[in-house]
Amino acid sequence: MQEIIWKPSAYFLENSNVALFMRKQRINSFEELVRCSTEDIDWFWKACVEDLGVAWAKPYTKLYDDSEGFAWTKWFVGGQLNIVANCLDRHAVAAPENLALIWEGDDEETKSFDYSALNAEVKKLANVLLGAGVKKGDAVGLYLPMIPEVVISLLACFKIGAVAIPVFSGFGPEALRVRLEDSEAKVLITADGCFRRGKTIFIKPNADQAIENLKSLKMQIVVKRTGADVAWKEGRDFWWENVMQSHSPLCETSPVDSEHPAMVLYTSGTTGKPKGCVHVHGGALINIAKELKFAFDVKPSDKFFWFTDMGWMMGPWEVIGVLFQGATLFIYEGAPDYPQPDRIWKMVERHQLTHLGISPTVIRLLKKFSEGFATKYAMKTLRLLGSTGEAWDPESYRWFFDHVGKRRCPIINISGGTELVGCLLSPYPVAPLKPCTLQGPGLGMDVDVFSEEGKSVKGEVGYLVCKKPFPSMTRGFLKDRERYLDTYFSKFPGVWFHGDWAMVDKEGFWFLQGRADDTIKIAGKRVGPAEVESALNAHAAVAESAAVGIPHPVKGETLVCFAVLKNDFSPSEELKEELKKAVIYVLGKTFVPEKICFAPALPKTRSGKIVRAAIRKKYLGQPLGDISSIENPEALCHCVVRQAHHERVLKAHHDRSS
Repeated sequence: MQEIIWKPSAYFLENSNVALFMRKQRINSFEELVRCSTEDIDWFWKACVEDLGVAWAKPYTKLYDDSEGFAWTKWFVGGQLNIVANCLDRHAVAAPENLALIWEGDDEETKSFDYSALNAEVKKLANVLLGAGVKKGDAVGLYLPMIPEVVISLLACFKIGAVAIPVFSGFGPEALRVRLEDSEAKVLITADGCFRRGKTIFIKPNADQAIENLKSLKMQIVVKRTGADVAWKEGRDFWWENVMQSHSPLCETSPVDSEHPAMVLYTSGTTGKPKGCVHVHGGALINIAKELKFAFDVKPSDKFFWFTDMGWMMGPWEVIGVLFQGATLFIYEGAPDYPQPDRIWKMVERHQLTHLGISPTVIRLLKKFSEGFATKYAMKTLRLLGSTGEAWDPESYRWFFDHVGKRRCPIINISGGTELVGCLLSPYPVAPLKPCTLQGPGLGMDVDVFSEEGKSVKGEVGYLVCKKPFPSMTRGFLKDRERYLDTYFSKFPGVWFHGDWAMVDKEGFWFLQGRADDTIKIAGKRVGPAEVESALNAHAAVAESAAVGIPHPVKGETLVCFAVLKNDFSPSEELKEELKKAVIYVLGKTFVPEKICFAPALPKTRSGKIVRAAIRKKYLGQPLGDISSIENPEALCHCVVRQAHHERVLKAHHDRSS
């Protein structure tokens, strides 16, 4: 049974947003709040909307309508509003000089916008889009690095009722084209390039290739970030600065129905066509605002930073949630360890940031260089830490808690997804934490852990599910109704099947065990990659690791693990045996790795996720498919093992078994 490593301070228990809400609702404990919010979603969401102070152009007449079933639930029926009216317009009037946005570039250049200045830029771009013939419901692609223009572009789309299509700026032409074609985008906003690790990264050439002969696209707006020479097509391509100068900073925000689409966020699965998750103004705004206010305790005086890209869910999530509260959003263009491994901690100190969100993989990367880089910065302004994207290992979680949060900041370890634009599971700063925990259900989220037979289980690993609708769930996949139903509602009819392994311990703390579709099955016994990696990462020599399942003629699958060592350690056969023993100690002999491979780096997306599927394919010599989302594809070369060698290993295993 794990120890409690953090307990809420008197400040959080008395003055946090969630504590104030509890007192207003006359609720005596956090456990009671969670129970009431999940058992009586009608009460909770009405109370939540009132507490948030949502600005309605027209109040809703019915909280939700599930007459077509859970999968197609409509929320805030009859209401009209706009994300921009709530996140920008009202603050530009009430507190125009408050900081809305701070940006830092790869080269440490900075820019900042108060609410008045950001509002003026959004209005001008909104007029540019209207002048280009963009109407309510039309799609606009955003293929931009993390520069101020990406925030301006997202908000301008919302303002006029256009549908934003944020696309990861590291994707190649084909991945971009698929998304633009599927959404029938009329305009693409991109940049000539960006800077990363001191180098110029070209973006427009990929955009040009993606939109060649794309029938729906009428205009491409290009931000001049690097000044690099780029190809130009007159009548289609326009410089951002030129079109912005020629348009008025006067533009009214368009009220839209609460169910009007605000954005389509595409998942980047390893196989098949990407799924376009449709999110609407009412549901996305209210659920995201709830999470930033209650889980992250964001107040107008805060400065919030999540290390992400606008093409991932967390980009739009932080823009909407932070600006709704009238706080300051911080965004960063570059890599987490450039030019030194202290870059993140240095930015926290320089900009006096109060919130820092980051993935477990990035923490494993940074702790590889020892805690010295983190401990030399006091980071006294930090109040809360955040994480999402994958399961933690205890050693890395404790490092984040001890050396970055200085043992005083709770880690709000959330889990949801692109399809939810929000969280099923989330800690809150009024309840204690164990290492790696997600604490429990998000407010208003009636989640459970099901066995294979669809029965609720405690104390064992099962499937994470949600039993009642919630406002921010996707309104289906764009142009693919059946795939949506098959993905989330076919395994347990009438219940949202999320696809994660989860467990609730005896004291009621929730933990994730990775994706169910990542599960490795060895001799009939299942194990998640995260469990194996946690065992490896606990060894003093290991900075980070990846575990994949490889076909085996007797066991079905066997484990192959890749380990990145800390700087003070060197590869050796003795160390391989130690690491195998470390896995056996935690998981038993059944799960002993067939092979331990040492690598200088693991392939990752720009947001820091290890790409296990690509590692497995490279190891087996299979076609990799689209790897444009991988920031360091050269790392895949370290995962190469000749197929003939793999077959010899399998044969030897078979001979021993015989």
